Amino acid sequence: QVQLVQSGGGLVQPGGSLRLSCAASRSIFSRYTMGWYRQAPGKQRELVADITSSGTTNYADSVRGRFTISRDNAKNTVYLQMNSLKPEDTAVYYCKARFSTLAYWGQGTQVTVSS
Repeated sequence: QVQLVQSGGGLVQPGGSLRLSCAASRSIFSRYTMGWYRQAPGKQRELVADITSSGTTNYADSVRGRFTISRDNAKNTVYLQMNSLKPEDTAVYYCKARFSTLAYWGQGTQVTVSS
């Protein structure tokens, strides 16, 4: 069992920045593909970005160039740096750990972009 604890998020003005963190409970974290997803009211959960165990990253078109996913295997933590935030980025953000058929989710954190 892997537990994921998220931190960060909150209210920010358009054009601002936030950083989300997701800390995993197990040292085998380095083997997992880590991802950030988001779900806006009335919409399906969507992939924002993910990063493989080897560091290969993938981004949704809507965030590419504005968001950066990174991982620190020594700290069992994955980050999502969000810059140039837009109102349409408003959602609950979830981190996900995936390894083979196993998948674990964080508790979710609200990000609200509003003036």
